[in-house]
Amino acid sequence: MQVQPLADLLDGFGVPAAGSIASAVVFVAVFVLVYIIGKAIVIPIVDRSLKSRDLDTHARRPLKKIVSIGIVFVAISVAFGMAEYGNFLQSLATIAAAATLAIGFAMQDVIQNFVAGVFIYTDKPFRIGDWIEWDGNSGVVEDISLRVTRVRTFDNELLTVPNSNLTDGVIKNPVAKEQLRLKFVFGIDYDDDIDEATEIILDEARAHPEIMDDPEPSVRLVELGDSSVGLQSRIWIKNPSRSDFVKTRAEYVKAVKQRFDAEDINMPYPNRTIGGGLEMTGLDGVVEPADD
Repeated sequence: MQVQPLADLLDGFGVPAAGSIASAVVFVAVFVLVYIIGKAIVIPIVDRSLKSRDLDTHARRPLKKIVSIGIVFVAISVAFGMAEYGNFLQSLATIAAAATLAIGFAMQDVIQNFVAGVFIYTDKPFRIGDWIEWDGNSGVVEDISLRVTRVRTFDNELLTVPNSNLTDGVIKNPVAKEQLRLKFVFGIDYDDDIDEATEIILDEARAHPEIMDDPEPSVRLVELGDSSVGLQSRIWIKNPSRSDFVKTRAEYVKAVKQRFDAEDINMPYPNRTIGGGLEMTGLDGVVEPADD
């Protein structure tokens, strides 16, 4: 479809501004035609290609949106050229600049998460299967994509976390290395023997099969509380996972508590004593003596 023959036809019918109207008609017709052809041919091809790469729906959706925007961009560019609004390359550059600006504003969150996903892949602060903690949340990483990371909590809830949330803040990865140090404070009575309690804590650490001998366990006096003396135990475990960490610590603390009970070492808890009196006034006119 050409502009000049259509303009001549409209001018023959006495239509005012025939050239401008012809250009507008050609622009709309070409745009619709290119857009329909693009949606009918390009989108199914892209969709099949993404499915063949085992991408799920959530990953395919933003990519298909980008392709759809590209089809609109091409349709407008071709329509500009066919409508003789200007040089095709100039139109292409103008539309490209406008489209880039519009896409940048509309997809800034997607782009931010995409860039964050690239950083996660390159920096590798965590991997699939790692136990991570961030912003009061914790769980095991199940999947890492370029847009989101999926984390399974220890309550079996699946969290879909935008990648930017994991790169803008502090992430704790307790299992990034092959060893994990655990700390626990045992409180004993002021009348108990600190050296004896320390030796019991170390003995139970050495006896546990999952606690390492190198680095060796240690105990430090860390606090003199209101009702107890705090002895902090520091132990190391190999190849840590969240389940191993919880199980090992629970078994270790239980063993120390049983030894304390057997050796008559007390683990006191805070006591609070509430004292004072209650004074009531102004009751002379309210309470009357009973008649005998």
